[in-house]
Amino acid sequence: MQAPQVTVRAEADGVRVVVCSGEFDLDTTGLLVDACDIRPVPAGLLVVDVRQVAFGDSSFLNALIRLRNTRPLALRGPLPNQLHRMMEMTGALPLFEIRDTTEQAG
Repeated sequence: MQAPQVTVRAEADGVRVVVCSGEFDLDTTGLLVDACDIRPVPAGLLVVDVRQVAFGDSSFLNALIRLRNTRPLALRGPLPNQLHRMMEMTGALPLFEIRDTTEQAG
């Protein structure tokens, strides 16, 4: 298992980028949720970079959906195959704006 890592950086115009890498499951998805807590520094847009996510289970997808329902959110891709398949199979893919280039992501 690839240990999950989450890093956060603030960019211009209130954009907050959260970069996720590794494998996320029920025990580790809290790292993403904690990193996206915008109370200390309000973000105009939250961009979750999922390009390096090796695995994300349903709890990871659920966290992404909950985040999307509470603030402006975009995913930075391209989406890894496993995550893309899960989002497609569950019908969640159309819920997300997916930005594939640096220029679009922030």
